[in-house]
Amino acid sequence: MKNRNPAITRRQFLRQSARGAGWFGVGSAWLAASGRVGSAGAAQKGANPFAYDLERVSKTDPRLIRYEQVARFASPSPAPRRLAVGPEDRLYIAASNGVSVLDRAGAQLDEIALPAPARCVAVATDGTVYAGLREHVEVFDRKGQRLAAWGSPGKKAWLTGLAVAGQDVFVADAGNRVVLHYDKSGQLAGRIGEKNKDRHIPGLIVPSPYLDVAVARDGLLRVNNPGRHCVEVYTVKGDLEFAWGKPGAGIEGFCGCCNPVAVALLADGRYVTCEKGLPRVKIYSASGAFESVVVGPESLPENARAGALKDTSDGLLGGLDAAVDSQGRIYVLDLVAADVRVMKAKT
Repeated sequence: MKNRNPAITRRQFLRQSARGAGWFGVGSAWLAASGRVGSAGAAQKGANPFAYDLERVSKTDPRLIRYEQVARFASPSPAPRRLAVGPEDRLYIAASNGVSVLDRAGAQLDEIALPAPARCVAVATDGTVYAGLREHVEVFDRKGQRLAAWGSPGKKAWLTGLAVAGQDVFVADAGNRVVLHYDKSGQLAGRIGEKNKDRHIPGLIVPSPYLDVAVARDGLLRVNNPGRHCVEVYTVKGDLEFAWGKPGAGIEGFCGCCNPVAVALLADGRYVTCEKGLPRVKIYSASGAFESVVVGPESLPENARAGALKDTSDGLLGGLDAAVDSQGRIYVLDLVAADVRVMKAKT
């Protein structure tokens, strides 16, 4: 299935999917919370009262960095967007040419070709690969043979995240601001995260195409709500259990208009979160308390530059993604540098 509109920009994404979502109010709230508007320093003569100065938070306290880089390798394909870890700790990278399959050292094992760029990927325990194109999901066996192509969930579909758990497949649709629940045959079983007053669900605010989903060992879904600067926890049936997170440029909060942009899970239920703009990867406890830093912005200077991505046809301006292997190592995908850093907890 060919991508019918490959030249969509972030501005067009905003017009198409965020109209009426009320995220402008959230952005204003963040500005006030972060002190960007009306700060004492900006009151000085000649100062710009709307200046966005991240100098003071661009350096990480070394005591908070509790991971070290043990390897780094380039993505085999250009424009990588998401990554996942599958059986035998194989790494799957969704990119412009399809899905690249690598071993844990970064050596390429296979390439799954797709008719359009892959936006996201997930792998089942039996090795079945689910690849998300912008408008639909394609399914492959562990040898890369195509098994199925699911129908598009709608004309606004903008798929950006995938997760598999048992017989369930969860697809993050940033365009429609919803997580779609499918069975493994591709039949839609439910919609998660949509605004619903009766169920006390405020709704997902997605100003740009960064919506992710992960499933923990407790069977609950973890979904980033970037416009609300939080992570939400849902049941498979779509009930909102709880949420955590707060806006702010400080290390404990989520910076900018819309963060976190990605979420992964450690085996013990702790969170790995990724941010754009002020690029950083952090660890939070299972209850959402900040614990430590995996990679700080000082290690990602190119990623921190606004508009650093050469290819912005999918509306992305930069950012990071993360996945965790069976040994607890964290793989950090840099969308700007198009490479992967392997991070290991310091002893």
